[in-house]
Amino acid sequence: MGDIAVVALGGNALIKPGQIGTIYEQFATTRETCASIAQMVKDGWNIILTHGNGPQVGALLLQQEVAKTLTPAMPLGICVAQSQGQIGYMIQQCMANALKKMNISKDVVTLVSQVIVNEDDPAFDTPSKPVGPIYEDQDALTHLKRGCPLIKQKKGWRIIVSSPQPVSIVEAPIVKKLLKEGNIVIAAGGGGMPVVLEDGRIEGREAVVDKDLVSERLATEIGADLLLILTDVHHVYLEKDQIIQRATLEEMEKYYQMGFFPPGSMGPKILASIQFLKNGGKRVAIASIDKAWQAAKGEDGTQIVHSDKESL
Repeated sequence: MGDIAVVALGGNALIKPGQIGTIYEQFATTRETCASIAQMVKDGWNIILTHGNGPQVGALLLQQEVAKTLTPAMPLGICVAQSQGQIGYMIQQCMANALKKMNISKDVVTLVSQVIVNEDDPAFDTPSKPVGPIYEDQDALTHLKRGCPLIKQKKGWRIIVSSPQPVSIVEAPIVKKLLKEGNIVIAAGGGGMPVVLEDGRIEGREAVVDKDLVSERLATEIGADLLLILTDVHHVYLEKDQIIQRATLEEMEKYYQMGFFPPGSMGPKILASIQFLKNGGKRVAIASIDKAWQAAKGEDGTQIVHSDKESL
């Protein structure tokens, strides 16, 4: 089997800035994303795709609250599972079509995934992760305030949820098996469903796990060579106008500890990068959604390696 890449798709893989997130917009953007990743497959990469779910799970939570007088409302954990199926369906279909267009014969499969977290993680007591859109509409806010914790931001309000640290992916061995059989796997969507182990049983918890940190856990557990984090910027910036095109693990760890990367945006991506390389990964690339192929080749984005002497 050739080199393995875990490709972590950010929120703009499905919804671009300025879009409201209709299904037609999401499909159009997903088709563009998958066309770039299909080039990686053509070059011989074995691909696992992960993805965020912030906009989608936030919308699902609002739908539950608004409609609860008509039908039983589903809790956050179930909404995460719903978003895995919803987004996985779009990526799976668009990826299969992109491969067919290139005459590549590979199956694409979405695997509903569970992520083990610690029961005593302090994040359960302090919801901090914003999900969904920014709400200004008073009707929406009235519904949300009845059932969801909110945080005030510059342009309005957002739902906030707990976000514990991932420990392990329950289905990692299945992902590895599917990959060895030649499949492209979509897994750990939206950070996976958080679960804890109780007397040998798996029990769900109400939270959302960070997608980038889960992607690192999955990449490490299956022995991936590359962690490719796709987002809405072309490079990582140290300062406003200072692009990082290539850096070593030591350099990025120093910058992270100095507080250059905000916890709500680039911070988790850099932390995931550091952890992946420390846990045996070969390389990390952080790039824009439309440059997946180029970033995988080392020709675009920010490349993070162990040593300056390494070739990409």
